[in-house]
Amino acid sequence: MDLSKYKFSYTTHRGQGVILIQFEYSQKLKDDMRRRFPSAKWSRTKKSWYLPDLPSIRRALNLIEKSEVDGKLAKINPVNREAYIHMHEQLQLKGYSQNTVRQYLGELYHLLRLLKAYPIEELTPKRLKDYFLYCVQKEGMAERKLNGKINAIKFYFEQVLHRPRMFFDIPAPKKPQQLPKTLSKNEVKRIFEVTRNIKHLVALQLSYGMGLRVSEVVNLKVEDIDSDRMVVHIRGAKGKKDRYVPLPTSIVPLLRRYYLDYRPQDYLLEGQYGGQYAKVSVQNIFKTAMNKAGVTKRIGIHGLRHSYATHLLESGADMRFIQELLGHNSIKTTRIYTKVTPRSLSNIQSPLDSL
Repeated sequence: MDLSKYKFSYTTHRGQGVILIQFEYSQKLKDDMRRRFPSAKWSRTKKSWYLPDLPSIRRALNLIEKSEVDGKLAKINPVNREAYIHMHEQLQLKGYSQNTVRQYLGELYHLLRLLKAYPIEELTPKRLKDYFLYCVQKEGMAERKLNGKINAIKFYFEQVLHRPRMFFDIPAPKKPQQLPKTLSKNEVKRIFEVTRNIKHLVALQLSYGMGLRVSEVVNLKVEDIDSDRMVVHIRGAKGKKDRYVPLPTSIVPLLRRYYLDYRPQDYLLEGQYGGQYAKVSVQNIFKTAMNKAGVTKRIGIHGLRHSYATHLLESGADMRFIQELLGHNSIKTTRIYTKVTPRSLSNIQSPLDSL
C-alpha cells in the first residue's frame, strides 16, 4: 500500500474518533487499502472510507500520534495549562515509566480541573491538605490511591516548582495485607483447554509459564525468544530492569506453530494493525477463558503470575530463585507466597485431628 496515494484526515463518526481515507478512485488503490486494512468501512454521510482513530492505526499509516496531553489541556483553565505541560516535561526528563507519567499527570489533572481559574502555585499546604481530605471524605478515595495522589502533587511542588520538601500531616492508614489470589493447577489447565485461538493461548501460556506481568507479555519481541538456550529476555520490566527467565519446553511447539501462522515482524504478539498487542486485549482473553472454563474466582490475569510463583514454591523451588524469576527487588515481596502455599501449611496439624 503506497501511502502517498492516500489522503488522511481526522473527524468523528457516530460518536467515535475516526481517520478518513480518501483517494482518487482506482480499483487497485481500493483493493490495496482493503487488503492492508480489512476492517475499513465506507461511510455514506462522509463519502469516504474510514478506520477507528487508534494509536496502532496511526503508526501503521505513519501519522502523528494523538497526544494525551493535548486532549487534557483543552479541558484545563488557561491559568493552569503551563503547570500541566511543565509537569509532563519534568516527568519525561526524570525518566519515569509511562505508567507513572500517566498516573501523576492524571492526579494533577484532577486537581487542576477542581481549581478552575485559581492558580495552582498559590495553593498553601493547608489548602492542599483540605484537598486531600476532600478526596477521602467526599470521593471515598482508598488508601493506595490517596498515597499516589500525594506523591504526584508533592512531585509537582518539589520537582517542578522547586519548593521545599512538603509534609502533609495526614495519618496514613495501614495498607490492607491482602494475599495474592491464585488458581489451582487444574483450574489453569481448564482455562488453557477452552482457549481455541492460538494467539490467545500463547498469551496466556506465556503469562503463566514464565510468571510474566501482562505488560511484559505484550512487550515481548520475536528476538527475545532464544529457543537454542531455552531462555526469554524480559526487557525494561518494572523498575526498568532486564532479566532472563527459562522458556518452558512445552510451549516451544505452540510458539513455532503460532509463528508460522501469524508471521509476527517485531513484537511477538502484534495487534490487528501492527505494533504491540493491547494489554486490555490480553486481560479480556483471560476473562473470557475463565468464564468458558467455569472458574468463578474473582481474579485478574495477574493471578496467573501469582499462580506460577505459588506452584513453583509448592514444587520445592528455592525462594531466592523465585525472586529472581519474578524480578522482585526484595525477598519480602516473594515471601508472601508462603502464606498461600498448601505445602507450608501441610505440616501443621489441627488440634481437632488429635481428639
